[in-house]
Amino acid sequence: MVECFMTGLDGITTKIDSPEPGCWVNVVNPSPDEASWLESTVGIVPEFVRSALDEEETSHIDYDEDVNQTLVIVDYPSAEDVEDMQDPSMLQYTTLPISIIFLRNQNIIVTVSLQESPIVQDMASGRVRQVNTRMRTRFLLQMLLRISQSYLVCLRRIDRLSTKTEQHLYGSMRNEELLQMLSLEKSLVYFSTSLKSAEVTLNKIMHGHMITLYEEDQDLMEDVMIEVHQAQEMCNIYSNILSGTMDAYASVISNNLNIVMKVLTVITIVMAIPNIVFGFYGMNVGLPFEGLPFVDSWLFPTLLAVAACLVAAYIFKRKGLWR
Repeated sequence: MVECFMTGLDGITTKIDSPEPGCWVNVVNPSPDEASWLESTVGIVPEFVRSALDEEETSHIDYDEDVNQTLVIVDYPSAEDVEDMQDPSMLQYTTLPISIIFLRNQNIIVTVSLQESPIVQDMASGRVRQVNTRMRTRFLLQMLLRISQSYLVCLRRIDRLSTKTEQHLYGSMRNEELLQMLSLEKSLVYFSTSLKSAEVTLNKIMHGHMITLYEEDQDLMEDVMIEVHQAQEMCNIYSNILSGTMDAYASVISNNLNIVMKVLTVITIVMAIPNIVFGFYGMNVGLPFEGLPFVDSWLFPTLLAVAACLVAAYIFKRKGLWR
């Protein structure tokens, strides 16, 4: 899908039919024909197009001096498609690249994403204030700020969900809660990796060698850096908490298993006592207490077995082996 937007002199951004100087071209999951159109008609370097369509591309900035074009790739958070997950009720995030390409000779800015992005939708729908397609640097910083804010939103959601899942774990040790915690921990790993790469990209942008930074954009650039640093700190804190919680519950599960095995062992020993007693009385040999009454009946060995079981149970309980 290809859309073109232009900010008029009145400050309102509207759709236009074809690219023209000062416009913004938004491309979502382009077909081979649309990718060729970006190269032939818009004039983007083929290497930049291939990088923009690579799902595994990490955040970075690149500049081509020959055609005076700059490529900025950053990752934004995205929830996993429930159709691709074994349990649709689970939440897991991943990160996807979004590419912003500056074409200075054509005075055009192009964004390329592999799927519909709420970041781009907010920019196009007017939810982000003062969007101006003619001001490329500010447009880039506004998009970066929106991406960093989306990380914070997702991190707060992960924190709420991990707290809720932890409360469920207090009452049960089901695999579903543990798998959800594992999914959240994996999401934080994706976030941490993407935020570190984004910080490196932002530092290169701040130097102003590849993208011209204007004085009026300094405050916006500082806001982006602050949001990214805050997202990094939150990601590290939540990751440490979640990792500690997973380790604690692993220890609890292991301890519970040891307790169960200990109880089963004690029960097995106690239940083996009647077999031993009746085994002796089933032998054709002389036994003690033959002169006592009821020795020839099953009552005496039964009472003896019960008494031995009670004594064994009392001893195990005194030693703390049986609660």
